[in-house]
Amino acid sequence: QVQLVESGGGLVQAGDSLRLSCTISRGTFNVGGVGWFRQAPGKERVFVAALNWRSSATRYADSVNGRFTISKDNAKTTVFLQMNSLKPEDTAVYYCAVGELEGILASPSRYAYWGQGTQVTVSS
Repeated sequence: QVQLVESGGGLVQAGDSLRLSCTISRGTFNVGGVGWFRQAPGKERVFVAALNWRSSATRYADSVNGRFTISKDNAKTTVFLQMNSLKPEDTAVYYCAVGELEGILASPSRYAYWGQGTQVTVSS
């Protein structure tokens, strides 16, 4: 049974930073990649960042490249999303997801398990 629990969201001002965490309980599931996605009210869920579990290679959406950083801890139980220079347009519910396919994948359909999401609100 795979369980993902996100934390670290909150209300911040534009220009502030937040670090989201995704704690992964993966049992025997073989994680190939981890992704962060976000969904704003009335909009579809979109790709934010992805990490290759084995190589730690990363990929970012153009809208966050240079401001956000995805990483994992050495114990491989937690994945982080460091978000700097936050903007009001970053306001959304943020979800982490894991998939068996190895890679840095941007499509939500490539991920098998999802967390419940954490709200990030950036005020101007």
